[in-house]
Amino acid sequence: MRKHIFSLMLLSALTACSQTESQPQSQVHQFTQHTPISYPDTRKDDVVDSYFGVEVADPYRWLEDDRSAETAAWVKAENKVTFDYLEQIPYRQALRDKLKTLIDYEKVSAPFKEGDYTYFYKNDGLQNQAVLYRQQNEGPAEIFLDPNTFSEDGTTSLGGLSFSNDGSLVTYLISEGGSDWRKAFVLDAKTKRQLEEPLVDLKFTGIAWKGNEGFYYSSYDKPKGSELSAKTDQHKVYYHALGTPQSEDQLVFGGTDAEKHRYVGAQVTEDDRYLLIYASVSTSGNKLFIKDLQQPNANWATLVGNTESDTELLTSEGERLILITNYNAPNKRIVEVSASAPGQENWFDLIPETNNVLNATKGNGYLFASYMVDAISKVKQFDEQGQLIRTIDLPGIGTASGFDGKADQQTLYYSFTNYKTPTSIFSYNTQTGQSALHAKPEVAFSPNDYVSEQVFYASKDGTQIPMIITYKKGLERNGTTPTILYGYGGFNISLTPRFSATNAAWLELGGIYAVANLRGGGEYGKEWHDAGTQLKKQNVFDDFIAAAEYLIAERYTSPGKLAIRGGSNGGLLVGATMTQRPDLMQVALPAVGVLDMLRYHTFTAGAGWAYDYGTAEDSKDMFNYLLGYSPVQNVKSGEHYPATLITTGDHDDRVVPAHSFKFAAELQDKQAGPNPVMIRIETNAGHGAGTPTSKIIEQYADIFGFTLYNMGVKSL
Repeated sequence: MRKHIFSLMLLSALTACSQTESQPQSQVHQFTQHTPISYPDTRKDDVVDSYFGVEVADPYRWLEDDRSAETAAWVKAENKVTFDYLEQIPYRQALRDKLKTLIDYEKVSAPFKEGDYTYFYKNDGLQNQAVLYRQQNEGPAEIFLDPNTFSEDGTTSLGGLSFSNDGSLVTYLISEGGSDWRKAFVLDAKTKRQLEEPLVDLKFTGIAWKGNEGFYYSSYDKPKGSELSAKTDQHKVYYHALGTPQSEDQLVFGGTDAEKHRYVGAQVTEDDRYLLIYASVSTSGNKLFIKDLQQPNANWATLVGNTESDTELLTSEGERLILITNYNAPNKRIVEVSASAPGQENWFDLIPETNNVLNATKGNGYLFASYMVDAISKVKQFDEQGQLIRTIDLPGIGTASGFDGKADQQTLYYSFTNYKTPTSIFSYNTQTGQSALHAKPEVAFSPNDYVSEQVFYASKDGTQIPMIITYKKGLERNGTTPTILYGYGGFNISLTPRFSATNAAWLELGGIYAVANLRGGGEYGKEWHDAGTQLKKQNVFDDFIAAAEYLIAERYTSPGKLAIRGGSNGGLLVGATMTQRPDLMQVALPAVGVLDMLRYHTFTAGAGWAYDYGTAEDSKDMFNYLLGYSPVQNVKSGEHYPATLITTGDHDDRVVPAHSFKFAAELQDKQAGPNPVMIRIETNAGHGAGTPTSKIIEQYADIFGFTLYNMGVKSL
């Protein structure tokens, strides 16, 4: 399976209860604040930074030290307040039980072929981590790798997997406690025998095998200070020869002061002939270099010499390279070029750009072009000369993913899902174009009882924004339905319809789940992305505010029954929205958020996010713009903020928890209204990937419980 750094880097009762009948917001406040909350006493220091002559106080700077005993004591004290509060919610256990019931179903991935075996992931239902199985021909399936054995509490997860081209060797990565730092283990795939000592301290990496001799990987030098928060800004590619110690690994790219790149990744063509290096200074745009591995002293040739566009290799045959790129094509196109003259001036179109955003995969000698049409999948099959074979009939309206496989693999697989349909796996015959159901989950949820509708609404500047709203059939739009509005709006990431058992629990309780496709995302290509970056970032918040206003105006919900939620860049979205329009929602749920926009770039690889955000050092205009919306700096004394549950992990080394710590401290200090401000800090957990099922159940029971309790729901 082809995965490199850039795909890796760049990433989710009510109406029936009489207690939820329309109530004035003040009554809700009185209900939720029947017990005064005593927050921990958070020390303020006299720390002041100066930007372009403007002084900005940062009294909670000390909370950035994740290794200090005082920070640890603060985390413990905040968690005690939070969990004491959550324990008083009368239906907390009922929510756990409902989530457990809905999550407890067999989940199976699309199969993939490696050597003589077909592999697939399966979770029996409540296993903390999915298990990797394999089978040979029609023989019985056997466990190949069980991440549930990596640690007793399920917090060590599988963080990556890559087979050599003949399938005889495999490297797998593990993440401990949710950290982005990885260890790499090499196995003989046939015997499952570990071949050497694990490699350590890999980060933001794929594994690119060169035959069966060794592989390329990426990492940073271990930073001085905390490995969970110290800045890392020079990524490097190394080559590891099998059977040699890691100390002898060869530096292949990076490591020079002349040209620093924050993210670099390696890829080897399937015929082992060419090595490609992707190099980037931010999460958008990459350089691309190529070297002929058959020529011992070959120099690097340049396919892309700047970071103004995104390009990656889709497939190759000899010197013929097929690339997918947004160079001179904001919605992407597929091009061909020869490795002997790979410059952009020699590229020509195989599949030209269209009005819809393109993503692509390959298998059995075909190209599969997946287009997003208003965030919905449309898939077309082409031959490798760019001739259309057919438009593929999908099972419905939603998200299709897959159509990837080996050149000799006539049967490919894809998944299909939407917000109310659990993910099913289909086989696809590349010759006939016929799909057949391969695996369908048995979930304690009835999709036919629900509606998922797409609407378009006008943002502040008139831009039309799509939003998908999912709810139970027969909903009476009277403004009393508890609603979660979810958004992201950044880093060219597209929110396409996908089933979630946790969201299914919310729907079963009678709630509405709405997802807005904001600017800053990738739903309409590079121009849509750029319209929500840097000095245009406010567009994203305006889009989200307009989504909330639409839901209220159309009587889906009301301010007293609305919660806003988002994670990571979406946590920023929630933080900015709740500080700009605290009147618009009853509950705010920022998760692992980027919340201090003046200092985000000083932690780990945060400086690589500058394409989307800019930095406070860029210019006076950029500083003033960031200061104008940065959530930590925009909490105001005397303001009535919504009930807030901030969630983060103490091992999050992508968006360090100090963002959430400082935001919580500011809100608790300045909140003038009666709504609670809580922070739930998961221990031995990171940014979210690899979170064990047991913790997911606990987390969402608390999130939903907090939300409903603060909307005035007394019982389920």
